Parts: sequence; structure tokens; C-alpha cells
Amino acid sequence: MKKLSVAAALSLVLLGGQAGLAQAQSTQMAGGVLVGPNGMTLYTFDKDAGGKSVCNGPCATNWPPFLAGDADKAAGDYTVLTRDDGKKQWAFKGKPLYYWAKDGKAGDTTGDGFNGVWHVVQ
Repeated sequence: MKKLSVAAALSLVLLGGQAGLAQAQSTQMAGGVLVGPNGMTLYTFDKDAGGKSVCNGPCATNWPPFLAGDADKAAGDYTVLTRDDGKKQWAFKGKPLYYWAKDGKAGDTTGDGFNGVWHVVQ
């Protein structure tokens, strides 16, 4: 199971200025995993490469991207990429971030290890 460490990244984000502070406030560690502003677990997809999301269409229905606003800026290990549909998506260390539609409540991690290619961020 592939896991990513964010402790150092969150520290860098906090030092990265106002944009970084906003991002650090919207993601946090909870129960040992990175969660979005809604408290839901964030995941990465092994098939994404080169800072590009390849999860589109039905994939993005099951794995909704963690979207960024047009005014959001990269800070620390967080970057903003443009998806094929033109929407902006947050990435951590170059890996686009997603939610899992089947996680029913904050703290769920039911997508971790799904098909051997989806992983929580730790």
C-alpha cells in the first residue's frame, strides 16, 4: 500500500504565505490521513503521471476531484493542475487529489487500496 507523508508539507504550506495558509486550513490530517475541507478522506491514483489527472468521465464520478478555485495558487507541496474538462484540481507532490464517492462519512477510508491503484494520503 503506497502512502505519502504530509507532515512536512503542511509545515511548508503554513510558511508559504497567505495562499498556503488558506490551503492548510482547508486540508488537514485526521485519523492519520489527509482530508478535505468537508472532512472526507483524500486519495491519489497510481495511473496519474506527470502532474496530470487521467481520471475523467465515469472515473471522476466515482472519484470526484478535489477541486481548486480559479484564484487558488500553489503553495509548498500543493499545486493546482488543469483537468481535461478545464476545471482546476489540487495535487499533492504532483499527485492529483480525489474523494471516493462510496465513503459515506468523515473518517471513512473505504477506497484505500481499491483495485490496487487508489491510496489514502498519509
